[in-house]
Amino acid sequence: MMRLEHIGIAVKDDQEAASLFARLLGEGAYKSEDVERENVKTTFFRLSNAKLELLQSLAVDSSIDKFINKRGEGIHHLAFEVDDIEMEIIRLKNNGFAFVNETPKAGADNKLICFLHPKSTNGVLIELCQEKRIE
Repeated sequence: MMRLEHIGIAVKDDQEAASLFARLLGEGAYKSEDVERENVKTTFFRLSNAKLELLQSLAVDSSIDKFINKRGEGIHHLAFEVDDIEMEIIRLKNNGFAFVNETPKAGADNKLICFLHPKSTNGVLIELCQEKRIE
């Protein structure tokens, strides 16, 4: 079963956006983290049933930079938490979904992640995520 884990929001200035969302939500972010291999800085806010993730580009021509240049700031993706990301990839591939990356990789906030291609999800970028397990 999937549950909404977070909504990713592309922003130009994470400090300005974090201040805005702190005022809106009534409390500050609980975590900020640079994800170097993705050239993105993430800032997380807790909600009662999900999270908000602010995404600021750390490099020109990163995926977030390209997104903002093409579409402007705003909702970038929806992330769904799954119990077994590899089994979900198989299930979704068998159901005709296309992937940006079929091999889970390390993401922010101690997650393994992969993305479904928006061409197979009505134009919405979907992230699957699973808590990294301690072995």
